[in-house]
Amino acid sequence: MNNRHTAIRDCHFIATFARDRPLQGGNRDSHPILPAVNNELLISDYNYPLPEDRIAKFPLERREMSKLLVYEKGGISESRFARIGEALPAGAMLVFNNTKVIRARLVFYKPTGARIEIFCLEPHDPADYERAFAVKGSCRWSCIVGNLKKWKDDELHIDFEAEGRAQRLTARKAGQTDKEQIIEFSWNGDQSFGQLLEALGRIPIPPYLCRESEELDNSRYQTVYSKFEGSVAAPTAGLHFTPEIIAELRNTGHLTDEVTLHVGAGTFLPVKTDEVTRHKMHTEHFEIRLSTIRNLIDHLGEVIAVGTTSVRTLESLCALGWRILSSGSPDAERPVGQWEIYDVPVQRETRELLEALSVYLEQERLAKLKTATQIMIMPGYRYRIVRGIITNFHQPQSTLLLLVSAFIGEDWRKVYDFALNNDFRFLSYGDSSLLLP
Repeated sequence: MNNRHTAIRDCHFIATFARDRPLQGGNRDSHPILPAVNNELLISDYNYPLPEDRIAKFPLERREMSKLLVYEKGGISESRFARIGEALPAGAMLVFNNTKVIRARLVFYKPTGARIEIFCLEPHDPADYERAFAVKGSCRWSCIVGNLKKWKDDELHIDFEAEGRAQRLTARKAGQTDKEQIIEFSWNGDQSFGQLLEALGRIPIPPYLCRESEELDNSRYQTVYSKFEGSVAAPTAGLHFTPEIIAELRNTGHLTDEVTLHVGAGTFLPVKTDEVTRHKMHTEHFEIRLSTIRNLIDHLGEVIAVGTTSVRTLESLCALGWRILSSGSPDAERPVGQWEIYDVPVQRETRELLEALSVYLEQERLAKLKTATQIMIMPGYRYRIVRGIITNFHQPQSTLLLLVSAFIGEDWRKVYDFALNNDFRFLSYGDSSLLLP
């Protein structure tokens, strides 16, 4: 089968996953009554025409040469990303998401020649990302399986060579949860599972590219500051940064810090109901260090989030701070619910919420907090921490477009019209914007 047919089939597989995968909702009813949110908000009102030829199918040769749209207090200008330092407010604190995209797609072939693709979504046993990548011998993951109907109860194998010795990776079905399969992987070598994915897996580029991943994607669908494995999609706002740009920003008085949010495949999920509040958000795991929380407290009003994943992580912190103030604990085992950020009393100052979180971690002698979030940011939400966003141009009728609209209001239309009329490239490998309302 040629690469074109393979790419089309893979696109269909991931798109089917995005359509069918059940989601974990927030902590309210399926149609909540939210005083801070317009319950009559329709996703069809967040549509715009996106021609196929405006979707960037490949990255530019140089990361920093992408275009940069600067939106500041209602005005719009065009620049190059290499000059982003000139557009940032003096003394800005940039917060990056340092997650690393894993080669989450494993392709097996049955003796009949049938192709079975296993898309590793998140670790099941061990459930912790760090241990899941370090484990040797066997592990279990929650997966989406392409061509599942062709895989009965037999085991699948990938035979390969490592350090001059024949090795075998085996996959077998070990249960399922709704539309996801629990897959047990076992192998006879001394490699960790993370090393196996690096050697045998494929980068899960976005389904809307409708092409097979290439060698180029292994480096370019990854930020230069990625550190901690766990994402199945890149935090694409960061793809434009180079080590030189980051060094220049630091040298000119900008502070940089990092969070870790592992981006799930739910980032590709469409909003399937016209009433926005009926959409249920996916869960994404994140970590934040105590030192970062202290930096946020010291630089409130100066925080620029690099990407929507950083936005969701930072704004989730206020809900955790409110948990502490109201019940004495952040209850980190429980994800921040879809609508929980709207429950934080307006009169509570952001500094107070962050300080509650900082004091709790200090008292518990914790250097970082590990939890998860399901929050949905939409028009009506009042941002508490983020004062600027660096982000790419998102799909029509997506939750990410809702997040942008919540930040700059109806001016999102003006921004996207400008980008369309001035040859900006869209989506993951596309151009960038700096939003400063």
